[in-house]
Amino acid sequence: MQISFNKASLTGNEIDYILDAVNSGHISGDGNYSKKCQKLLCEVLGTSSALLTTSCTDALEMAAILLNITPGDEVLFPSYTFVSTVNAFVLMGAVPVFVDIRRDTLNIDEKLISEKITARTKAIVVVHYAGVSCEMDTILEIAKQRGIHVVEDNAHGLFGKYKGKYLGTFGCLATQSFHETKNFTCGEGGALLINDQSLIERAEIIRDKGTNRSKFYRGQVDKYTWVDVGSSYLPSDILSAFLLAQLENSAAIQMIRNEIWDYYFKALYDWSQSEGVTLPFVPTHCDQAFHMFYLILPSEALRDKLILFLKEAGIYAVFHYLPLHLSPMGVRFGGMSGDCPVTEDISSRIIRLPFYNGITKTDLAYITDMVKKFTCS
Repeated sequence: MQISFNKASLTGNEIDYILDAVNSGHISGDGNYSKKCQKLLCEVLGTSSALLTTSCTDALEMAAILLNITPGDEVLFPSYTFVSTVNAFVLMGAVPVFVDIRRDTLNIDEKLISEKITARTKAIVVVHYAGVSCEMDTILEIAKQRGIHVVEDNAHGLFGKYKGKYLGTFGCLATQSFHETKNFTCGEGGALLINDQSLIERAEIIRDKGTNRSKFYRGQVDKYTWVDVGSSYLPSDILSAFLLAQLENSAAIQMIRNEIWDYYFKALYDWSQSEGVTLPFVPTHCDQAFHMFYLILPSEALRDKLILFLKEAGIYAVFHYLPLHLSPMGVRFGGMSGDCPVTEDISSRIIRLPFYNGITKTDLAYITDMVKKFTCS
């Protein structure tokens, strides 16, 4: 048996929608399916505007431009995140300031944020790891007191909630990912959610090569021209067609992923208790997005042994982020060992189990049976 870590799956209408997009004669950006996806996201989440992008990375770059990040500005990030979260702001000249994570949710530790803020701090970028919310009340209060922007990297958390409110609707801006590893995918794709209405018009300009073409299409100007910085962040309507089929079936997809997560948790709970392994933690005031299932082993050596043990059984399980403050680029910005001790510890001991919409109960039974054969003693 061979079980991959991730595998994309169809919900039913993807191919029909793609053919319809092709037959419509419009397969470039901002076509019919792009607009349908954006409308759906706005209506469900209650955000002011949603703009599809070619990736979450591009959405993050747009956020950095919109916030007028300039060389020397400091931006706070968790060290435990994907490189795009930070790189998008560094491209604009930002100096990244890394904050350690909590041991329970693996999210940015809100208790450590204030001490990292200086007169040069321009923004706080939070990451809802595994689709479990950061402590947004505390973070927003800190940001409000200091006059700092909050951006949510919500790549893992679409349709997750914090105290009953959707993730992606707390910061002035939020980003989504529709990469093939995410709950809803079009292969490569993303979105920028705009919760500050004053940023919408400029976001449209930045997304469309710095032009006011959106106004032209709406009949608000008789011609369009170059009015600001920008780039080509619009996804093809073929990608948007695929994505719409996925988003329309979000409830069914989330139900499947909920069942997968629950299966792992129940099947591995007793084993984890006897072997000293930590399972994911979800606070009661958070509704998670069921993006992944991970284990935290007692040591790095045992983590690596389990990965190899599962690989030999035909199961592809993987580790996750390496601490960004200890990466070559992180060190260039002054990162040193010991700066984020929880990040350094968790990163060395975490393993993610296969998790995708099409995984079967037979696969899950085999995976959990093999994990339970592994002993940490």
